Parts: sequence; C-alpha cells; structure tokens
Amino acid sequence: MIHTFLQYTVLGVVYGAVYAVAASGLVVTYSTSGVFNFAHGAVGMVAAFTYWELTQDHHVPVLLALVLVLLVLAPVMGIVIERVLMRRLFGASTERSLMVTLGLLVILLGIASKIWGGQTERSLPFFFDPHTIDVFGVYIAVHYLVIMAVAVAVAVGLRFLLRATRVGVAMRAVVDDPDLLAMSGASPIRIARLGWVIGTMLAALAGVLIAPIVNLDQTILTLFVLNSFAAAVFGRLRSLPLTFLGALLIGLGQQYLTSYLPQGFQTNWLPNTVLAIPMLFLFVVLLLLPQERLKVSGRVGISRIPRLVTPLQSLSGAAAVVALSAVGAAVLSTTWRAALSQGLIFGIVGLSLVLLTGYAGQVSLGQFAFVGIGAFTMGKIAGGGSWLGLLAAIGVAAAVGVLVALPTLRVRGLYLALATLAFAQFVYYVFFSNVYFFNQSGSVFIKRLSLPGISFNSDRSEMIFLGVAFGLASMLVLAIRRGTFGRRLVALSDSPAACATVGLNVKLTRLAVFGISAGLCGLAGALYGGLQGPVSSNDFPLLASLFVLLLLVIWGVRTVTGALLAGLSYAILLAHAGGIIGLLVGAGVILIGWLPNGVLGWIGPELDQRVRMTLGEASPEMVPRVTEDHPRVA
Repeated sequence: MIHTFLQYTVLGVVYGAVYAVAASGLVVTYSTSGVFNFAHGAVGMVAAFTYWELTQDHHVPVLLALVLVLLVLAPVMGIVIERVLMRRLFGASTERSLMVTLGLLVILLGIASKIWGGQTERSLPFFFDPHTIDVFGVYIAVHYLVIMAVAVAVAVGLRFLLRATRVGVAMRAVVDDPDLLAMSGASPIRIARLGWVIGTMLAALAGVLIAPIVNLDQTILTLFVLNSFAAAVFGRLRSLPLTFLGALLIGLGQQYLTSYLPQGFQTNWLPNTVLAIPMLFLFVVLLLLPQERLKVSGRVGISRIPRLVTPLQSLSGAAAVVALSAVGAAVLSTTWRAALSQGLIFGIVGLSLVLLTGYAGQVSLGQFAFVGIGAFTMGKIAGGGSWLGLLAAIGVAAAVGVLVALPTLRVRGLYLALATLAFAQFVYYVFFSNVYFFNQSGSVFIKRLSLPGISFNSDRSEMIFLGVAFGLASMLVLAIRRGTFGRRLVALSDSPAACATVGLNVKLTRLAVFGISAGLCGLAGALYGGLQGPVSSNDFPLLASLFVLLLLVIWGVRTVTGALLAGLSYAILLAHAGGIIGLLVGAGVILIGWLPNGVLGWIGPELDQRVRMTLGEASPEMVPRVTEDHPRVA
C-alpha cells in the first residue's frame, strides 16, 4: 500500500514539475506582454520534435542538442513571435490577441505535421537511462529526478530574476505602464522581447522533459503542455508560487485518482483520468475566481450605424444558397458534393459563432462539443431519422449550453475562452471517448431525416436539404440581429457596464445567447450525423472548433456570409488540403493584423466607396469607413 502510494506520488510530482515549468513560461509571457499565448504547448511540441530530430535522426550529442534547442531555437522563436506578431498587438483587444495566438498554434501544428507527420513511431530515451535510484523501496528513474531538479531551479531562478534584479522589476512593470518604464531609462520593447524569449525557452524545456514520458505525437504533446494552463490560471497569471502549487496539485491529483478511484468508475465515467483532470481543475478554478467588474469598452466609436439586412434581403440570400446547393448537387462530383455538404453544416456552426462571438463578443473555443452532443442525441432517438430527434438534439444542446454558461457568468474575455476550452476537452475525454455512451466500436450510427413522400437518402437531395437548413438558420440569425435582443447583444459586446447602467440584465442576455448558439450547434450535429452515418470522437476534436472559429475571423466574424464561407473553406481544406490546413488557416489569421474586420469587412466598404465615388455621391475624404468593431452586416 505504502509502496504504491510512493510510486504515484513520485509520478504526480514529476508531472506537476513539468506543468510548473511550462506554466511559469506562460506567466512570464503574460506578465510582460499582456498576451496569453495559446501556442505555448505548440512551442514545446516543436522543441521536443527538434530535439528528437537532432539526437535520434542525426545523432547529435545530447548536451549539444539541448544547447541548440533551448539556447538557440527557443530564443529565436521568441524573438520572431514578439517582433512579427505580438508587437502589433499592443493595446489590442483580448479577443484579437487570442485569435493571433490561436493562429500561431495551428501554424506550428501544421509545420510539425508536415515535417514529422506520417506513420513513423518516434520515442526518446530518458536522461541517464536506465539508471535509477532506490528511495524507500521505490525505484525512481534519474530522468524523474532531473525533472524535479529543473523545476526547483526554474522556480528559484525566476523568483530571483523578478524580485531581486532591475530587469525583473522592469518585466513586471512593462504591461502596467510602458511609458513610465521608458522614462526610467528601460526599453519596453526589449523587456517584452525578453519576456517572450524566457517564455518560449521554458515551453521548450517542458516539451523536452516530458517527451520521453508521453507519446511523441504532435497533437498529444501539444495538448499535454496545454494542461499547464490550469496551473497558470490557479496563480491568476501573476503569482509564480501559486502557479507551482497549482501544477503540483494537478500532477498529484491525476495520479492519486488513477490509483484510488474504482476501476469500474474509471472505465465507465472517467476513462481518460490523466487527460481529463487538468481540464476539470481549470474549469473549477475559473469558477472560483472573483467576479470581474463590468468595464466600459475602450473601443473607438463607430462612424455610422451599420446597415442591417432587411427580411426580404435575408430571404433572397437564403434562396440564393438553396439555388446554389441545387446546382452544385446536379453538376458536382461525389467528392465535391460530400465536401460542400459538410461545408453547409460547418456553416451553421459558424452562424452560432456569429451570434455568440460576432454580435455578443463572447469567445467560445468549444462549439464542436455541442455539435457532438447534438449528434449523439439525434442518434439515440428513433435511430436518428425522426424530426423528434432533430428537435431533441437542438433542445439538449441548448440546455447544456445554458448549464455551461451558468457557472461562467462571472468571467469573460480570456477566462471565458479558457472555460469553454476546458469544457470541450473534458467532454471529449469523458463523453465522446467513452464506450459507455458510444458503443464498443467507438461510434453511434445516425440515420438521415425523412419526410412523408420525400427521401433524403441520395447525396443530391441531402445537399439541397442542407442548403435549406443553412438558409433558415441564417434567416434566424439575421432576424435576431434586427430585433431588440440583437441590439442587446451588440450593446453587451460594446459595453457591459453601460448595459447594466441602463437596466439591461447582462447575465440573462448571456445565458440566452449561449443557449441559442449551442442549439444551432446541436442542429449542425444532428445534420452532420445524418450525412456521415456513424460518428465518433474523431469527428468532434478541439481543433475543429478552433479551425471554424479562425476561418470565421478570417472572412468576417460578424457576417452571415462569413459563416458560410468559413464552413465551406474548412470542409474543402479538410478534404483536399488536410496536411497543410493548419498552415493555411494560421497564415490567414495572422493577416487580421492588417485586416481586423476580416476579408468581407475590407471588401464591403471598399466596394461601397468606389461605387459612390463613381456616381459622384462622395469624395474619398467624405466616405466614412466601417470600424473594426462594427463592420457592415452581410
């Protein structure tokens, strides 16, 4: 009994030490730039694969490889990230910086998949393998002791740097008041760059340390380092001691639960304990944070009221989508029909984000969790072929959306994005990957909808039906935008404090928009299941949520047209450019520094200005531009 306890304690401390190293890098980066780096795990993953490439493929000595990865590659990555991406984000909104780091995440995943993809199995040996040390009858690998020693050294070193040196004081002050820091003789740019260099070095160090313990896989390694998010949030992204404490709690909690929870409970309800616990910990920590004060938006006021789409225009747009779907169903090949049918479904997911993120300003990184819940519900009611199942899928997903939103009402911005990420990953590990809910083959079969006298069994009829579904959903979203509730959503995005001041119920509005958004995802899930037939956990990964969100940002997060193009783009890339989808999407997101309104937000005002100038109605100086926060509604 004691022997087992010691074994799991050692493993828990080791995992916690790795989380602590990675989380400390997050804290340093956030403290010096104000940007939460969602690509932190991907940086560690790239470093780990580079270390494998040097030591195992090119037989570079371990010490030299560590020097090249930690003291050359990681600092260069930090400098490039700060110079090319983050410097332009100074003073930008949390949402915008969040999208850029998510874009960097998928770029690094795309690069790693391109270089180290394929079926090759890779592994790294432990440091000083196979040497072990006997501690009270427990044989501990020297590699584990190295990890613990490195974590202690990082904790002591960072504490000394930030508290006892002039550079450290400057690093803690650069976000609060860079102008005052510059007056004292320090360069805010250099200090921020140093923060990014230290952050990437610690991410790389964590990746190299953990790579011999976990599978050397791009996604697995990235998500493993992402578990450090929970420790960083436990320290409120400021306190290194609390961050290290949170990391140890996560590591020990993983191992103790794995050891002492009943095996049947783990098999049926918590099959991926080691993976699920950090996400559960993150969600709970976010719920316990003090409620954020409502703030007046710092956004620049609009030049003019954005044009709303009339009911006739929205009906015409929906009819155009149906007509194009019918033409596509008649002339396209089977492969392209399947891709565009998926694109229409993904477009409905995009519509849910237009409502939630575009109108209301609430960022969600877990929409495909609701898609999966909708698909599962559809499949469990009459085999998926009934309208009752469709309505149940919408209702259950909406109810879950409200339940998720209820405990997260106290947080917004970055913390809300992290909460939805934690929810999505927890649902993926505990629900979608659970044979208790999905059958032994890991899938649920879903039939297509049927109407009296109408069959959707053919791919052509199904594509037309999906065009109708997207058209109706788009009309619903535009109708909401025209109504009182839509104006409340835009006001909520602009200034929650002002909404509360004039008597609007901010919490009720957020609950309602989360529920409607999740309901649209449930609709998409039911339709997706009917199109695919069998669905499994592989159909609802976190990356799918990120790709649709990022593509929507590229096209225009506040436009229905952007939702359609985002869905079609994702489906086409998935079918025909799966190997480089991360590179293409990430590169597109980086462009939001130059096109903050998205492609449609740039094209619309430009065309409008040129037409009016041609007609002699206005000069270039007289035509106001639609601002970033209020692009024209498509």
